[in-house]
Amino acid sequence: MRTQPPVRPEPAPRTRTLASPPSLVPLLARGTLLSPFKRPRPDAPVPATRLLLPGVRIDLARLAAYERVCGFPTGADSLPVTYPQVLAFPLAMRIMAGRAFPLPLPGLVHTSVEITRYQECGATAEYELGVLVERLAPHRRGTEATVLTEARAGGRLVWESRSTYLARHRPRNADRDHGATDGTPGPPPDAPGHLPDAPAHPAARPGPLPALAEWRLAPDVGRRYGAVSGDRNPIHLHPLAARPFGFPGAIAHGMWTVARALAEYGPPQAVRIRAEFRAPVPLPGTVAYAARGPFFELRSGGRVHLAGEVRPLPARGA
Repeated sequence: MRTQPPVRPEPAPRTRTLASPPSLVPLLARGTLLSPFKRPRPDAPVPATRLLLPGVRIDLARLAAYERVCGFPTGADSLPVTYPQVLAFPLAMRIMAGRAFPLPLPGLVHTSVEITRYQECGATAEYELGVLVERLAPHRRGTEATVLTEARAGGRLVWESRSTYLARHRPRNADRDHGATDGTPGPPPDAPGHLPDAPAHPAARPGPLPALAEWRLAPDVGRRYGAVSGDRNPIHLHPLAARPFGFPGAIAHGMWTVARALAEYGPPQAVRIRAEFRAPVPLPGTVAYAARGPFFELRSGGRVHLAGEVRPLPARGA
């Protein structure tokens, strides 16, 4: 009887420590120049590097600008729950703009985020940030990458997130996956202005949430958020820049929509947040913020753009 060879575990990522944050402008240019040579597919290898940036201190002026754009109160001694994602964005860009990352950078769509804040993150603390690409996965509209971001203070993990990013392309098995059983073709993977269907929330999610506020979004929301976050993906900046990627006009950043919603919600310090970016938020536009219990959403008309939930964590050591 032949024995099967042992399964070889995936090698652990190499850790590379940086002395300073990468500059975003060259990374954006590099990612744009390399994008035509990338052929996204879910079975491609992920970059085998974990980037670390120690000794990170908060620029309080930049923090205040971020808080104003996203609707958080300014001057608090703790960071907004979404802000470590902004701090680590240059590290994520360093990986995603490189040759080893198989998805083209321009036009990547942020489809979901899960954030866990284990304790209060002080605005005057020193942090070590880490970023790696955990995996690629097939999606019916292309290939999706999961990026893990961590923040440590005093050697202790205080915050982490997992974000998924979709590169839209026609999958290899598109004819099989997009055709219905009755022979009716499904929607094309590059349908303009449409993001992928997100997984449903748990059954405990109630029906339509009560609208608590209505927000009118100016056409420059994407440019203002890009200035404070460094995320200058062209789909968020101007209608003419968004159209080559299948969008009829500029759309709001997913992380701006979840930050704005959480600024309204006011989550506890120790918390786990899940949010799905279900449909693009066009700019300019009007959206309703709705919430009940742990659930929140942004919607316009009968369309849900963002759906999320907030769950408090037990205190450490409890």
